[in-house]
Amino acid sequence: MINQFRKLNPVNLLLLVLVAFVLRIGFFYSLPEKIEISMEEPISKLISNEALQLFFTPLSNVLSAMILTIAQAILFNKIVNEHNLLGKPSFLPALMFVTVSSILPPFLIISAPLLCNFMSLWIISKFLKLYRNEDALSVMFDEGMIVAAGTMIYFPFIAMLLLLWVSLVIFRPFNWREWIAALLGFITVYFFVAVYYYWHDMLGSFYYIWKPLTQPVLTNIPFKLNDYLPLIPLAVICLISSFALRQVFFKSFVQVRKAYQVFFFMFLLALVSVILKTRFDVIHFLLCVSSVAILIAYYFLQARKRWIYESLYLILVGFIIYFQVF
Repeated sequence: MINQFRKLNPVNLLLLVLVAFVLRIGFFYSLPEKIEISMEEPISKLISNEALQLFFTPLSNVLSAMILTIAQAILFNKIVNEHNLLGKPSFLPALMFVTVSSILPPFLIISAPLLCNFMSLWIISKFLKLYRNEDALSVMFDEGMIVAAGTMIYFPFIAMLLLLWVSLVIFRPFNWREWIAALLGFITVYFFVAVYYYWHDMLGSFYYIWKPLTQPVLTNIPFKLNDYLPLIPLAVICLISSFALRQVFFKSFVQVRKAYQVFFFMFLLALVSVILKTRFDVIHFLLCVSSVAILIAYYFLQARKRWIYESLYLILVGFIIYFQVF
């Protein structure tokens, strides 16, 4: 399987759909009678949760989420290949994106973090162009607007505003106008939102958007080992991938090294931003998918011993399917 996706072959698009379905086959087998779709942010509630429940049956919910994930994987693959982050073009970024997006059952349904992954990919595409642009003002303004739009769907996405400044530190010399441009882009979106709320005499609801920032930091994080067992093979692969990347990190092109650094900080911010939620939900960690996918895609592309990397991937797939059923 891995060897097939190492090639940039159009046939791999069909195989990607097949893999995405197989990675959900255990969930289809034990599909619950009802799947809750919860959109917590005030703006995302313009479509009520009740309306979403009526529109999506459990089966259509999972299938729609699968289609969205495949679309994101293809976009992610295009971005990685366009900027040559792995050294040569392949379909492995798409395969790893689909695989990591299927690692836990809660990831397989429509959710706000799943929708925000489109925003994450848009941001990734933008910050990878910073290295080439002489003037990054317009890029940073656009990225600020993207973060604001993502925040309307899923408030913890606001942590990505910090990522914009981190990417400036990594990719460019200090220019205070570029730093301000990102903030202005973010504020511009919310200015028009505030105007909308004011015209409809709903200004109190606009203030409610920022309520999570006034809540106590989330510290009560339930942990049941059985719920996270599929993460064990993924953690092993990530560890091996980190060692493999470390060996050639300083031999890579400067732009590629900087891109991996931004992906690392993206992972950290996505991980830590869970504290902005009022209650813990594992779906939040869908925001980490891009960073993990690029890391393990690098290992699977550079690994030499086929029986090792193919076995590792099959074990990961086996864990995913088994714990969906049991």
